[in-house]
Amino acid sequence: MTNQTLYNEICHHLIYDDKPSEFLNNIYGNPSFSSYPFDMIKNTAKTNQSPIYHAEGNVWNHTMMVVDEAAKVKEKSKNQLVFMWSALLHDIGKPQTTRIKKGKITSYNHDKVGAVLSKEFLSNFTQDEIFINDVSQLVKYHMQILFVIKGLSYSNIKGMKQDTDIEEIALLGLCDRLGRAGSNESQEIKNIKTFLNICKK
Repeated sequence: MTNQTLYNEICHHLIYDDKPSEFLNNIYGNPSFSSYPFDMIKNTAKTNQSPIYHAEGNVWNHTMMVVDEAAKVKEKSKNQLVFMWSALLHDIGKPQTTRIKKGKITSYNHDKVGAVLSKEFLSNFTQDEIFINDVSQLVKYHMQILFVIKGLSYSNIKGMKQDTDIEEIALLGLCDRLGRAGSNESQEIKNIKTFLNICKK
């Protein structure tokens, strides 16, 4: 199987499957999935996360949950393929940024690193610059919900509204929050509404 064929198959399953994680877990052992650039995704399985915020375990486990959450709501997105690839690649920056500091697992700036890596990944398969940029921007800003709600200095509402669609960020962010063990759906929905209200003021 060529890399392009595998990419095309992933596109198909991201769009048409109720649970894309089943296909993705099935191809995990495929030799092609271990080669560049797919290894950028596969390496997330070697990347641990803080058990406080991610009881589901490593980044791959989390990503599979997020992709399945995204599949449930993709019809609400303005561009389903952009949205689903953003869900799959949203934490692609964690393998490069994850560190253990004072006994805690951190992944500072994984959103910004992930934006660059998502462009690199997708550029291997398509020349559609608009598509690549749209995915990259969703990856770049997917942490803004947390930053905005908590009033952190990392928040960048102006840049986010210039570069992407806050409704798409909200939808991806909800899937990100629900795609973890022990998530509180009602609370996360409330957080998304707060985020949107602040951004629209």
